[in-house]
Amino acid sequence: MSISVVILAAGQGTRMKSSTPKVLHTISGKPMLFHAIDAAREISDDITVILHHQARRIQEEIEKEYENILFHKQDAENFPGTGGAMKGVHTKHSRTLILNGDMPLITKSSLEALTSGDADINMSVIRLEDPSGYGRVIIEDDKVVEIVEQKDCSEAQLCTRTVNAGIYAVDTALLERYIPLLRNDNAQKEYYLTDIVKMAVDEGRTVHPVYVEEEEFKGVNSKLDLAQAEEIMQRRIKEALMMSGVTMRLPETIYIDCRTTFEGECELENGVRIQGVSQLVNAHIKAHSVIEDSYLENSDVGPMGRVRPGSRLVDTHIGNFVEVKKSILNGVKVGHLAYIGDAEIGEGSNIGAGVITCNYDGKNKFRTIIGKNVFVGSDTQLVAPVCIEDDVIIAAGTTVNKDVEKGVLAISRTPMRTVKDFFYKFFGDK
Repeated sequence: MSISVVILAAGQGTRMKSSTPKVLHTISGKPMLFHAIDAAREISDDITVILHHQARRIQEEIEKEYENILFHKQDAENFPGTGGAMKGVHTKHSRTLILNGDMPLITKSSLEALTSGDADINMSVIRLEDPSGYGRVIIEDDKVVEIVEQKDCSEAQLCTRTVNAGIYAVDTALLERYIPLLRNDNAQKEYYLTDIVKMAVDEGRTVHPVYVEEEEFKGVNSKLDLAQAEEIMQRRIKEALMMSGVTMRLPETIYIDCRTTFEGECELENGVRIQGVSQLVNAHIKAHSVIEDSYLENSDVGPMGRVRPGSRLVDTHIGNFVEVKKSILNGVKVGHLAYIGDAEIGEGSNIGAGVITCNYDGKNKFRTIIGKNVFVGSDTQLVAPVCIEDDVIIAAGTTVNKDVEKGVLAISRTPMRTVKDFFYKFFGDK
């Protein structure tokens, strides 16, 4: 890898109207900055992230996920702006690619296109149907000759539909010479990275325009932009998964975290949500079910089922309105209306309707262990910690508050009582 990457992530992002740093807002399960880092890591072993606003928080989040990322804190008080962000930055390779941390839709192929060739600067440009409000990039003989702000454009220049996409691949020696020369004699009193293009043109250097797709280079500056970017990311994720063999019913209604993986024959019905680092192997997730940070193999869930983090289901059926949390189920049937939390259940066991594991006493969580071939009748409460051995029947309506030995029937019921003619006494004569 012979290119360095610098990712600009110092901005405050006031248009997000949030206390969370802009680049940490998530898209399909990952902070938007992480998507940019992932793309950068595919082409480079030298990545520097420029920070300022909530720098410590962003750096800590990055370090939880990645190794070998370099950080540089912008002196935004003295050197504001995109050009100011690059002051004091040094990279190790002969070419440096400058990305924005709020461009989560960027792909490896686009970055490779930007880094190819031998021009002094490769500059990303987009053709817009309506470029109103954008500065125009003036191109002659396939070379950038000028960037003109809209208010300064001539009538002819206003007809230009090519605008700056904000990403540059620059000869590193040239970049290190130009950055100290940047000036802030403009209305905003900021140092602009775009000024290096003018410097290069004035020196007769080659500035090559690289035409890119607007979708990939879309910046995220507001919650509206965030939602639109997520729609694009979700479309990409689902299209790739369907091409690899995953069946989806009404895919536009389905949400899939970018960290989820699928193997074998998997089917997702409408309204399904798959979150976190989940893994599905030959799984069928039925309508309006939620899977979170769990492993499912040869299993089905739903409709209206929920599998919460830390669960592992193998050869298991989870029916409608069943919730499973941090549990291991192997060859189990839980048909409907049950809660299984902090439990381990063995092969051949059946959990009836209305069964709950009482795993929380208000202070601590406790585990329920259920062996093989156990039949738990409807409306049973399993008060953890409790262990039910193999080949046990728990009668409907039982409260289990102590361990149950192998082969027995456990039953606890209040004897039923009837009062003759009470209906008529209560509501009146026959």
